[in-house]
Amino acid sequence: MAGKSYIIKVEEGKAASDGRPSIGPVYRSSFADNGFPAPIPGMESCWDIFRMSVEKYPNNRMLGRRQIVNGKAGKYVWQTYKEVYDVVIKIGNSIRSCGVEEGEKCGIYGANCPEWITSMEACNAHGLYCVPLYDTLGAGAVEFIICHAEVSIAFVEEKKIIELFKTFPNSTKYLRTIVSFGKVTPEQKAEAEKQGLAIYPWEEFLQLGENKQFDLPVKKKSDICTIMYTSGTTGDPKGVLISNDSIVTLIAGVKRLLGRVNEQLTEKDVYISYLPLAHIFDRVIEELFISHGASIGFWRGDVKLLVEDIGELKPSIFCAVPRVLDRIYSGLLQKISGGSLLKKKLFDVAYSYKFYNMRKGRKHGDASPICDKVVFSKVKQGLGGNVRLILSGAAPLSAHVEEFLRVVACCHVLQGYGLTETCAGTFVSLPNELSMLGTVGPPVPNVDICLESVPEMNYDAFASPPCGEICIKGNTLFSGYYKREDLTNEVMIDGWFHTGDIGEWQPNGSMKIIDRKKNIFKLSQGEYVAVENLENVYGLVSDIDSIWIYGNSFESFLVAVVNPNKQALESWAAGNGVSGDFDSICQNPKAKEFILGELSKIGKEKKLKGFEFIKAVHLDPEPFDMERDLLTPTYKKKRPQLLKYYQSVIDNMYKSANKRNA
Repeated sequence: MAGKSYIIKVEEGKAASDGRPSIGPVYRSSFADNGFPAPIPGMESCWDIFRMSVEKYPNNRMLGRRQIVNGKAGKYVWQTYKEVYDVVIKIGNSIRSCGVEEGEKCGIYGANCPEWITSMEACNAHGLYCVPLYDTLGAGAVEFIICHAEVSIAFVEEKKIIELFKTFPNSTKYLRTIVSFGKVTPEQKAEAEKQGLAIYPWEEFLQLGENKQFDLPVKKKSDICTIMYTSGTTGDPKGVLISNDSIVTLIAGVKRLLGRVNEQLTEKDVYISYLPLAHIFDRVIEELFISHGASIGFWRGDVKLLVEDIGELKPSIFCAVPRVLDRIYSGLLQKISGGSLLKKKLFDVAYSYKFYNMRKGRKHGDASPICDKVVFSKVKQGLGGNVRLILSGAAPLSAHVEEFLRVVACCHVLQGYGLTETCAGTFVSLPNELSMLGTVGPPVPNVDICLESVPEMNYDAFASPPCGEICIKGNTLFSGYYKREDLTNEVMIDGWFHTGDIGEWQPNGSMKIIDRKKNIFKLSQGEYVAVENLENVYGLVSDIDSIWIYGNSFESFLVAVVNPNKQALESWAAGNGVSGDFDSICQNPKAKEFILGELSKIGKEKKLKGFEFIKAVHLDPEPFDMERDLLTPTYKKKRPQLLKYYQSVIDNMYKSANKRNA
């Protein structure tokens, strides 16, 4: 397949004009050579996705959870599509009997579980906006979302009720009803009623709509089905409006894609649900599974028990964020290095042989069946034994981890890219295409893509290779930010969504993410960091003159280069038995420890989130300056130049910090 490209050109590029930069040609997936795939007839909304599967596969296993017997987790116990449907109808009638009408907002708060999906489907049935609530957005985010979205009813995991109560009294202006996924204590009941709210345990709420029958409203493609709040990199979280059309269109595109690479989903497929349903990545994957009448098994909510849950469920599709795959990779390397010399040698030989064959164009299953059987089958068993697809999303996966897993996991390892605003899947790499290592693959066959030049960063959409800001057009796009038309207009220009990510087209039509347009970056666990904001916070430390903070999508923590205040550091050194001139003090590990401690103090004081804390520093006695091209004439930091200048320092900081944490 050498020389094959997986994209086709649908429009020529445009030169720069009217103050707008040049725009490269518009491309789409070669799997959309006859136009974008149309959604399945009759599938107009998320409710239709579920309803049609209930009609087609009533007795298929739909939602499963592990039975706990005497404190021990046993087998998965399943509800069929029809059983789930019956509960959904009851929940819907109960919601409506509380006076909640079509178009109102329903919050869902808690770890993935069957009740989460059941509540979501009840929202879909009655035309309610499903609004996931989650606390990883920082203190106050749940309260902000309830008030901003005007959430009137909330479904809550039992152990999150306490967190929800922390939003009182501000949230009670909107919130009228709370439903626990489990039980409610008498104290919680009293507390809610004191605030004028009704609170119900799950089983009691199910009875509420008994003998009441509410008609389901007619749902249109353009109707909003969910408002998903994303971490506002600066300021408050933004409510991304997702329509039925976005999700239905995405499903049609993914179906076409999987069909073309001979990896169609079937009703026999099994998915492990552990990535948060509050995020778009997991939500659309679960909708995709539901549309095929396939099965979704839930984890127990504890990352330490995830591998055991996988072993019991034996999923066929495993979705992950790089952080999880990094852990699997490290665990495997540890096992290999802990084995005998002979076993290590056998592994190395098998790895080299299979990888060599894969590079020559062999499919992973044909590259070395003997090595798979003798050496790599244990890895496959570690993921339950049935995994045929591992899909990584939310942040870039390191090329060495991706390559390793492609060889040893005995399944396809694909990397995807998308945003909440693009309804997740926008690019995804293809099975058996080793040339796509380190890229996010070509576009999914339901979007058009172009690159817009970013002259101030020297990215040119007409260069070779073409680079620029990734812009996306298609029906999967969001319908705007809720109550924030100003922010919508910033990113939506002439129907094109501007992602803020810098991409580079590869000769085979796949996309490589190489930079971020604004000074915002994503850490490997998928969290965004607004770096200027953080530098302002850490800049309050009186012992430093200047700070440059760095992080990237392959690491889970931040590091920094600091210009310490000469007077302050020298006086600290004198009082702590550290001798030498300013330059040598800056190199002293004790001095680094001291500065790091001061930074941590201010971080705690300002209530920064865990991932916003700096884990390693380099002290540079020489201030950032214009002579070394590190500052602009107006003293703004030139970040790409700082990175280039301090690259080896950064690499060493990560190396030693990772060693310490290993």
